[in-house]
Amino acid sequence: MYKLLFNLVFRKMDPEKAHNLAFFWIRLAASVPGLRQLVTLVLAPRDKALRTSALGLDLPGPFGLGAGFDKNAIGIDGLAMLGFDYVEIGTVTGEPQPGNPAPRMFRLVEDRALINRMGFNNQGSARIAARLAQRQRGSMSPVVGVNIGKTKVVEEADAVSDYVKSTRRLAGHADYLVVNVSSPNTPGLRNLQAVSHLRPLLTAVRQAADEATAHHVPLLVKIAPDLADEDVDAVADLALELGLDGIIATNTTIGRGGLRAPAAQVEAIGMGGLSGAPLKARSLEVLRRLRTRTGGRLVLVSVGGIETAEDAWQRILAGADLVQGYSAFIYEGPFWMRRIHKGLSARVREHGYRNISEAVGAGA
Repeated sequence: MYKLLFNLVFRKMDPEKAHNLAFFWIRLAASVPGLRQLVTLVLAPRDKALRTSALGLDLPGPFGLGAGFDKNAIGIDGLAMLGFDYVEIGTVTGEPQPGNPAPRMFRLVEDRALINRMGFNNQGSARIAARLAQRQRGSMSPVVGVNIGKTKVVEEADAVSDYVKSTRRLAGHADYLVVNVSSPNTPGLRNLQAVSHLRPLLTAVRQAADEATAHHVPLLVKIAPDLADEDVDAVADLALELGLDGIIATNTTIGRGGLRAPAAQVEAIGMGGLSGAPLKARSLEVLRRLRTRTGGRLVLVSVGGIETAEDAWQRILAGADLVQGYSAFIYEGPFWMRRIHKGLSARVREHGYRNISEAVGAGA
């Protein structure tokens, strides 16, 4: 049914407009008394074998929604209703910003991929912190991660203070924090992945989070798939040195290799980060490298090219404590998470594990 709707309606719409329309429907459904519980019952079945603990948090399963879908924390409960085990909001910047000019999101249907140059469009850390503070947390409330990035107009030399501003505002409302230094759509942002820049940034964010809250808020860094292997190793070493809680790998890529879409179409789209199925191999490769380098001493969150339960299972076997998706959600629709859950449940039992945590790293 969803594939028919996608081909007849969404595929003919501007991708950003289609996203906004679908997200409106999700939020509307979650706001109707009784409907949220009914949809959750159908789309988010819970299997005790999938329950997992990571980052000091208890989650109903390992599969969450990656940052970028809900930039302003306006639909967290609706997304959890669809079966995501946790939701990462953002990217949030210190100050509000409109992002890059439209059109800024594009589909490569043949590749089951997206290209975006959204540019961290969001309402800013102050407004989003206020919204998170007003949320009613209950038994159905999901774990919420907050992904923070640099405001575009802030110079690279002032990036640390910009991240710290967001951290002070948001840390108290986040179950975990992510420092995003890997989007290709903010000029100079990826320069911050260099260890010489990353060390003072992460140190300052960690200190700001500790000062803002009475409890430990897990801190992770999100890296790009385009890092050279030695730079991946360097970030892993730094994360261990600083006592970070984890690494998210990977963000979108600036690469365009191996695409099925016509070269002229890809060239016409221009700049932006590529996400979806084409990232599958490199994201898994980076995960395996991180697992080898860190030896299970950090929580690893794998994202990039995960479309099926088998994809998610392979990431877990390779050492991912948690996994995330986004692009496949656009192509698969609201029953996607149900299929992921059922597939993971079947694999846990098929391989004789008592729970999915026992499978983490089993194939590394």
